[in-house]
Amino acid sequence: MTTINMTVNGRKTSGPVEGRTLLVEYLRETQRLTGTHVGCDTSQCGACVVHVDGQAIKSCTMFAMEADGAEVTTIEGIADKGTMSVVQQAFQDHHGLQCGFCTAGMVMSATALLGENPDPSEAEIRHYLEGNICRCTGYHNIIKAVQAAASSLGGATAAAE
Repeated sequence: MTTINMTVNGRKTSGPVEGRTLLVEYLRETQRLTGTHVGCDTSQCGACVVHVDGQAIKSCTMFAMEADGAEVTTIEGIADKGTMSVVQQAFQDHHGLQCGFCTAGMVMSATALLGENPDPSEAEIRHYLEGNICRCTGYHNIIKAVQAAASSLGGATAAAE
């Protein structure tokens, strides 16, 4: 066992982990942040996307020990005092979800995209979200939600109605 220290959603945390503990397991089991999902166990689906030091990563591909000293943000950490983030609100407003299993990963990836590119084209949105799989929606409303969030955040792209 190794003791790790990190900041998760703005809160400093410390605790022992085994070397084989994945970050997604640490977040779900130790930190009880269950919004980050394990969908495929092969890093294909993107349901486990979180931000580590500002970068979107699939938390099933990173050992918890690798996040020692890092700042980690999960879906639970992007709301502001109980108010949904712009991206979360856009997903709700534009029904960018169906069963909801992939939604946290989609929102975290979309948030990272808009941080890098505040005015992405539809093609750029689709390309950025390629690592996130949704088995329910057909992606149309997810794209609309990201476009709406971009517009709300000041990007020129308006959501297709």
